[in-house]
Amino acid sequence: NDPGAVYKGRREKDDNFALAMEVGRILSENGVDVLYTRTTDDYISPFERARLANEAKVDFFISFHRNSSPEVNQYNGVEVLVYDKNGIKYEMAQNIVGALGELGFREIGVQARPGLVVLRKTKMPAVLVEAGFLDHEQDNRFFDQNFQKVAQAIADGILEAVKLEADGPAYYQIQVGAYKNRQEAERLAEQLKEEEYPAFLVAEDGWFKVRVGAYLNLDHAAWMEKTLRAAGYPTFMVKEREK
Repeated sequence: NDPGAVYKGRREKDDNFALAMEVGRILSENGVDVLYTRTTDDYISPFERARLANEAKVDFFISFHRNSSPEVNQYNGVEVLVYDKNGIKYEMAQNIVGALGELGFREIGVQARPGLVVLRKTKMPAVLVEAGFLDHEQDNRFFDQNFQKVAQAIADGILEAVKLEADGPAYYQIQVGAYKNRQEAERLAEQLKEEEYPAFLVAEDGWFKVRVGAYLNLDHAAWMEKTLRAAGYPTFMVKEREK
């Protein structure tokens, strides 16, 4: 009884349902145990969807949507919404947007929307996928002509994050130097500490590497890297995982 957005007789709920079922099929074929909030044309409220997911204690919650704008053909592109830009849900959201962008959609990006029920009430990492604009002719044409590829791209983004979660959470460090001589590395680390940067050494592959920070949030790591560069330090970002 709730069609979602409607454009020229096209109902958002139908696209959402078809996409959810196809992505679920691909995930199932890749060994993921998939639970659907609906498999028929029945209305289920956002609160009920969150409750079902919480009671089942699922690992991830994926919500499928098509966007709409105030005027026809005003906006186009894909975006993924998350409660906040932290943790594995943020990585999953970036994976999905990137995969759909490589496919040919315009990338709007990942947006934090903490007020949405399915993102606020779910107790597990949750993402809400906006697979193009329902009231944009180009997005609809691309969605229809590439439906299988769209579903595959979303599934690939989800699977990559599932694998990352299984391997352990990722965190980001900023490397500012690497030396064969430990004393040189220690001197740089001490200099950074005197300037109140959280510096430390990593002994790896015969090198003593000087790094700063260990951030779960990529935006925080990027801010630290920018700060270090502004202070005159050469930098590059390193992605690590908990052992």
